Amino acid sequence: MSEKTPKLRAALDGIPTYKPGRPAPAGEAVTYKLSSNENPYPPLPGVLESAVTAAGAFNRYPDLACTGLMAELSEHFSVPLEHLATGTGSVGVAQQLVQSTAGPGDEVIYAWRSFEAYPIITQVSGAASVQVPLTSGEVHDLDAMLAAVTDRTRLIFVCNPNNPTGTVVRRAELESFLDRVPGDVLVVLDEAYREFIRDPEVPNGIDLYRDRPNVCVLRTFSKAYGLAGLRIGFAVAHEPVAAALRKTAVPFGVSQLAQEAAVASLRSETALMERVDALVAERTRVVEALLGQGWTVPETQANFVWLRLGERTTDFAAACERAGVVVRPFPGEGVRVTIGETAAMDLFLQAAEEFRKAL
Repeated sequence: MSEKTPKLRAALDGIPTYKPGRPAPAGEAVTYKLSSNENPYPPLPGVLESAVTAAGAFNRYPDLACTGLMAELSEHFSVPLEHLATGTGSVGVAQQLVQSTAGPGDEVIYAWRSFEAYPIITQVSGAASVQVPLTSGEVHDLDAMLAAVTDRTRLIFVCNPNNPTGTVVRRAELESFLDRVPGDVLVVLDEAYREFIRDPEVPNGIDLYRDRPNVCVLRTFSKAYGLAGLRIGFAVAHEPVAAALRKTAVPFGVSQLAQEAAVASLRSETALMERVDALVAERTRVVEALLGQGWTVPETQANFVWLRLGERTTDFAAACERAGVVVRPFPGEGVRVTIGETAAMDLFLQAAEEFRKAL
């Protein structure tokens, strides 16, 4: 038997591993999971029923073209059908974007810290990551990102609101940035948390893409719509980019259950916004309580809050878990806490207050 092993791509050496939020541990005590930015509410009215009906035919392949969903998205967002592409969550579409634009010798720019999938999908493609530090206020430094553009730059991610800090880039700054980025560099506005924004100065990326051929907008059904377990997201981009996304998509990657659930979710806009408004109100309560305890909390427009704790990060996460809530630590940097049920947030706030008093 040969002692040789299959040759694998060197680009995969040392690739960072995506770390999902830890689940709540099983046991008698109630523990809340606040580590994955999930929606705590059950499916919207009619959504579960649509998915269950679709499940009756899962011996068949799903609609490859996502015909019904594409038509619904086109009408809902007033965009041409040919400007749409779907994928397995917005992170799946993000990976398709990198595959479509960048390879060995190319560069992908993004803020750091930002969404932890960016370095993974960049390295998988063989491209190089260019990480631009956030400002002291935990916001994208767009001037520094623009200065990082070279003739090797192929794609720029702007996560707005930013995960995990929750901070946003506002209209004047973002439009100025987009106007200065070279036209042959694709700018991806990752708007996974768009529905939670209440700042009127934060632009809707779909408005910005319309007259900018090098702008692509990412959206997901995982967060506000509560379909995280079905893995479905989409992109809005001009035809050449959208066509490339459809070429790089995994065939039949979006299940029929996901397609039908997404259509039903889009048709439940009133119920959706009621739930989102409730989460935003809870977000306000949590931020005000943390500020009252003496914490520094960046202004968040997402469904989570960020505490930069440095070397105290893991200790704080452990204290939260002892109190009955699982949060998302980024060791050496900080903790991201999803806005969940009121009871869960009460436990978190109590843990945060006790931790601060012990400092």
